[in-house]
Amino acid sequence: MNILVTGGGGFIGSNIADAYLLAGHKVIIIDDMSTGRKQNIPKNAEFVEMDIRDSNLNDLFKDYRINFVNHQAARGDVRGSVENPKEYVDVNIMGGVNLLECCVKNDVNGIIYSSTGGCVYGEPLYCPTDESHPMRPIDPYGSSKASFELYLPVFKQLYNLQYTIFRYPNVYGPRQNPFGEAGVISIFSSRMLKKQKVIINGSGLQERDYVYISDVVKANMMATEKMGNTVYNLSSGIGTNVNKIFLLLKTLIDYKNDPIYGPKKPGEVSRSILSAKKIKKSLNWVPQVTIDYGFQKTVEYIRDSEI
Repeated sequence: MNILVTGGGGFIGSNIADAYLLAGHKVIIIDDMSTGRKQNIPKNAEFVEMDIRDSNLNDLFKDYRINFVNHQAARGDVRGSVENPKEYVDVNIMGGVNLLECCVKNDVNGIIYSSTGGCVYGEPLYCPTDESHPMRPIDPYGSSKASFELYLPVFKQLYNLQYTIFRYPNVYGPRQNPFGEAGVISIFSSRMLKKQKVIINGSGLQERDYVYISDVVKANMMATEKMGNTVYNLSSGIGTNVNKIFLLLKTLIDYKNDPIYGPKKPGEVSRSILSAKKIKKSLNWVPQVTIDYGFQKTVEYIRDSEI
């Protein structure tokens, strides 16, 4: 197939693009490079620097005869969304609808959409949180991701556009940007390797569900072969708090300093652990990579490429 990967210059999108190429697909990447990195883009992929809001997006669909879309592009900074909520509506909702309209006009076979389990559920009523939990985001980023989810079943009903929605946990691994907001593992690793101070926002007791990038890629490959017209959580089902992450990385890197505690980030939930029972039953997906191995591979990548 001719597969369009939006946000293919980013951490998750570029790893998915690699897997598609390895499986024999033709991959076309669009990325506005606001957070993407040129070194992430696979050499065998076609790359067009473009925003998903671009009025010429439909021409790209025609020129490359796109059969399938994997939509990873988004504005994804919680603090940025609090400061500029309109931009998150514009990119994550309006840009997404522009993409859906191109899919319909060009008879695309299906679309995978990357949503966020950590933000669309808000402060969860229970953990592990399953897909039937109400969406009740507490920041504009989560609101924009939850809002766009609602368009996909509508486009399925109106235009028969097949879809799968993934609600991601905290995804980590090689290529994650250690200089942004997201990705506490890569941020801590980078700062420890450089012998810099490490700041923990809040108490460090905030708990998250961490899944290694190769397991996320595997789920995307499965869904490409079998559209579910549904939403799936991806999850390890295990909560790990920030203080524990600091200690694990400190031991792995032999970092000598203690953390510095700063104020809690606005819009941050205190606990997010997802249930992946639904995707296990439907696609037989279960994460394979342990957190110890995943941390080791992430540190090795940052040591080799960033330091």
